[in-house]
Amino acid sequence: MTGELNPNSVAVDLKDVAKTYANGVKALDGIDVRVGAGEIFGLLGPNGAGKSTLVKIMMTVIRADRVSGTVLGRPVGNREAKRRIGYLPEAHRFPAYLKGRQLLDYYAALAGVSRSERRERAPKLLERLGMAQWANTRIDKYSKGMLQRLGIAQALMNDPQLIVLDEPTDGLDPMGRRDVRLLLQELRDEGRTVFINSHLLGELELVCDRVVIISAGRVVREGRLESLMNASPEYAIVVRGDLSKLAEPLNRLHATIQVDRIIVPSLDIDVVNQVVDLLRTAGVAIVSMTPRKVSLEDVFVEATGGHLPQTAKPPLTARVVGGPR
Repeated sequence: MTGELNPNSVAVDLKDVAKTYANGVKALDGIDVRVGAGEIFGLLGPNGAGKSTLVKIMMTVIRADRVSGTVLGRPVGNREAKRRIGYLPEAHRFPAYLKGRQLLDYYAALAGVSRSERRERAPKLLERLGMAQWANTRIDKYSKGMLQRLGIAQALMNDPQLIVLDEPTDGLDPMGRRDVRLLLQELRDEGRTVFINSHLLGELELVCDRVVIISAGRVVREGRLESLMNASPEYAIVVRGDLSKLAEPLNRLHATIQVDRIIVPSLDIDVVNQVVDLLRTAGVAIVSMTPRKVSLEDVFVEATGGHLPQTAKPPLTARVVGGPR
């Protein structure tokens, strides 16, 4: 990855990860992924990009063809490091006959947590995840959202330094997603590292510090979220009038015509005013102007080989820049 991270504060440092399945499908093609300590990190990619394969290799659920690097400062698969990791798999399945409190106790025991610590942590985590009143209810009575909350609580029972969550908001309603976002921010504030694999771009945009986008087993975009989203700001100028003679002069300003609007790939007010002058000189009416910064969805679509959506997000402002001259 880029040199944004201090080598002394890296929680996950995976190098040259490669995996080809027996049917010949190449899931990962020698990628590198680094996650800073104490940050919320998002792993993104289209279906079949290799996201879940990478997570499972990091958690030693499946074996890589090739991998080097460290997790929490230890080689991948190190038992001591794994004791300090909390993990929520995608589409997890819990024993239906257990009660919520019993399940937390059971999985924490498997992780080597002492009985006294289990008894202390379980009720606190159930309360924290809004599940206290169902602590003694059998899991087969839980809704999908309740199971997801319980799964997140399970991932925290060993007091982990690194929390790996595969689709953590799957099955949650909007309030549940908000609760999980707040929880993840609290975990980061406590100094923990959160690694999220998710396809819900809107959720990740609200919570992640850094992201990596992979496609066809390779990293196609990476960096701090605000840097990626601020990389291509633009003005969308909706107009009314004949634009047929303006293509060439607009092109010199790197502006493009899209039916009834002009896209200026810059928020530089001098460039925008030059476009406005051209339009007014040609007698083209300016209906509105909207400064727009790309969303995480825009970055994702562009990085994975698509095109940015033509429909802009709600405008930050709507005004004409530069009055009559």
